Amino acid sequence: MLRILTVCGNGIGSSLMLAMKIEEICKEEGMDNITVESSDFNGAQSKEADVIVTVKEIAEQFSENKKVIVIRSYTNKKKIKEDILEELRQYYNN
Repeated sequence: MLRILTVCGNGIGSSLMLAMKIEEICKEEGMDNITVESSDFNGAQSKEADVIVTVKEIAEQFSENKKVIVIRSYTNKKKIKEDILEELRQYYNN
């Protein structure tokens, strides 16, 4: 089971939209053994996840021992897929 955490500043809309897009992408790619949860930055500090997905400005605030994938957009599915797919495949297959 791959646990993905999407993170935005407030944890209300953007991270939830991103979580939904990632679920769609994973389903399309046959990666069905995943869970995706959304959170704000502060809440993310105490959550368990295999990988965190967020924008560059927030990614830089996480400690170096966290696995973070940087995206360019919270809502543009094409850009999200371009940014995450290869890395997600690596985490998924391990």
